[in-house]
Amino acid sequence: MSGHSKWHSIKHKKARVDAQRGKIFTRLIKELTVAARMGGGDPDANSRLRTAMANAKGANMPADNIERAIKKGTGELPGVSYEEITYEGYGPGGVAIMIDAMTDNKNRTVAEIRYLMSKNGGTLGANGCVAYMFHKKGIIMVEKEGVNEDELLEVVLEAGAEDMTSEEEQFVVTTDPANFETVRTAIED
Repeated sequence: MSGHSKWHSIKHKKARVDAQRGKIFTRLIKELTVAARMGGGDPDANSRLRTAMANAKGANMPADNIERAIKKGTGELPGVSYEEITYEGYGPGGVAIMIDAMTDNKNRTVAEIRYLMSKNGGTLGANGCVAYMFHKKGIIMVEKEGVNEDELLEVVLEAGAEDMTSEEEQFVVTTDPANFETVRTAIED
């Protein structure tokens, strides 16, 4: 019990929840900014921005925060410039690792990643040392409830998907990243 002060109990719970939301919002703002910088501020023409906006709305981010992040990405507002970088290396036992990072300082990020990899039994490699082993794919999960498998397979293959598999509670649609938005829209329709 908190004794006579109810606020004393609430402030600790509120601080914990606010810290979690702040961490999530920071990551989402970075993604919105980079998506807007790379593909423009129009969500109809930029599928990556549209996805980032959907994720932000799903996390209950206020609309003005979303708009501000997009304006920073398009250059309408001043702000920090984030870049996307891919690092490659080997983990314990020679496992190939690719790390996609978003940073405002390349030198600091490479030093941190090198430290983390060496601390945990891995090594940071040169560009191209493991990239040939990986392929980018888009994954869409569809709940099985109320969905006919044959109809869904027909829809996704016509839209350009590569494959569809069935798991316990959902269908997993695999697609090329270029066709991801087309396939997702076809499934929703």
